[in-house]
Amino acid sequence: MARNSIFPRSVHYLLAVAEHQSFTRAAEALYVSQPSLSQQIKQLEDLLNIQLLDRTGRHVKLTPAGEVYLHHARRALKELDEAKRAIHELKDLSRGHLRIAMTPITDYLAIPLLVQFHARYPGITVNTIEMPQNDMKDALVGDHVDIGIAFSSTLTTEGYPGITDSQTLFNETLSITFGKHHPLAGKKGPLSKHALEQEPLVLFNTNYAVRSHIDQYCLEHGITPHIAVEATSLSVIIEMIRLGNIATILPDTIACHQHGLESIAILPELPHHTISLINRKDMNKSPACQAFEELAAEWSAARCQIKPRHRIRPCPLTDSCATDESKMETDEAWHEEA
Repeated sequence: MARNSIFPRSVHYLLAVAEHQSFTRAAEALYVSQPSLSQQIKQLEDLLNIQLLDRTGRHVKLTPAGEVYLHHARRALKELDEAKRAIHELKDLSRGHLRIAMTPITDYLAIPLLVQFHARYPGITVNTIEMPQNDMKDALVGDHVDIGIAFSSTLTTEGYPGITDSQTLFNETLSITFGKHHPLAGKKGPLSKHALEQEPLVLFNTNYAVRSHIDQYCLEHGITPHIAVEATSLSVIIEMIRLGNIATILPDTIACHQHGLESIAILPELPHHTISLINRKDMNKSPACQAFEELAAEWSAARCQIKPRHRIRPCPLTDSCATDESKMETDEAWHEEA
């Protein structure tokens, strides 16, 4: 019988006696003295205030109470063994669970990272939760999520001393973005702040970090933006500018990977957005959380080394760039057809 050191010794002894129907044979199997084994079982019976073994016959048998007790003891022993295996599986990352909070923008930017994480650790279940950045801090403090991907450049931790930006992933440039039917389509920038004031814009509402970033920029430069529509969905914003004559302000990475969208810079230039991992300083990080941070560091380093030369569009959000002549020709042909 396999020995679980966490389980009480007296219960192990009782299991052995029930299996061998003999104190002597049970003691031999466990390599203990018979008096010690008998004493342990007697102490267990005294603790429960009931007799577990019938010692009157030729063979020792369980009493009805003993049958009930051992039924639950075997089940508990099985659960402990399963718990031990589960812990080992967590350590080797063959299973686990990770809860990641993101804003509508950062989840879009981090898609390649999530794809790589799943490819490396397919046994870990990832739950992504989209929320405004201010709600992310409460979710971390309340242990509703394990880690957040946020705009640390607009992150305020006042009142949240336990929140920290643990790792910078990358910096992102913001530009004015519009569809191919927009009057600015095909024109070269940069766009002046006075021209920006004339453009109807669809932006995230004021609960979102990217909007705070834009509002702060406008305030500092005396710009009064024409906000025609406020939204909470990135897909709504993208489709509105793709199909209509309205513009928005988005990170360049999103704009350049969306078919049918164009973007130009604004002067004065919008400050760069810093995207970071954030978590609690005092948290006991799970193996899955540690693995995600390690992969994020690798991914961030690789992303910063890429020099975008010529991208194939339309394409998913990836960091791969086409550099060979055949891919360039394919891209140029696509633009001519478009």
